[in-house]
Amino acid sequence: MIIELRDIHKTYDMGDTKVHALCGVNLDIEAGQLVAIIGASGSGKSTLMQILGCLDRPDEGQYVLNGQDVAQLSKNRLAEVRNRRIGFVFQSFNLLPRLNAVENVELPLLYRGLRHPRKQAETMLSRLGLGDRMRHRPSQLSGGQAQRVAIARALVTDPALLLADEPTGNVDTATSKEIMALLKELNDEGRTVLIVTHDPEIAAYCPRQIHIRDGQIVEW
Repeated sequence: MIIELRDIHKTYDMGDTKVHALCGVNLDIEAGQLVAIIGASGSGKSTLMQILGCLDRPDEGQYVLNGQDVAQLSKNRLAEVRNRRIGFVFQSFNLLPRLNAVENVELPLLYRGLRHPRKQAETMLSRLGLGDRMRHRPSQLSGGQAQRVAIARALVTDPALLLADEPTGNVDTATSKEIMALLKELNDEGRTVLIVTHDPEIAAYCPRQIHIRDGQIVEW
């Protein structure tokens, strides 16, 4: 089991109001699964993604990631877990505009302390069909190319878990199908892929769909 959530709660203070974003979430995900977490705006899926990605900590509950309880780790330890175990793909790509494609992809390896990561970054970009775009900056790439760079950056550290948050939100329909085909291909190779989405058509690519509503898992 790569993910085990037990009685996860998360509440935010919004002025005088408390927002219960997650209310006792329990969830198991096996290694190698392709899973969609689907819910409307305000359902709690973004909060769940933040916790699954070790970007935030629950107020209560246990989160075991690949055998380690990470729920209450310090911010520094969570950053280490993110760098070594999780690859992120975001709707807005989150590429640094001043860096070209290969420089963006090698960043996680530099953060890890590798001194000469260029070859690994180039290899990953070539694998994703971007061998002729390595020296292009994000503004010189199409939406689909930019998302492939983001996926290359997520994969270059060989993470146990690939977490994609609305990965097709900023691309057209044809490119969306290409991105989902690529994520499915990565899953077919044995990688665990979680896709957070509000779109039933995107969720339909995934053999397992987890529905969240009002901070609770209602279908899994």
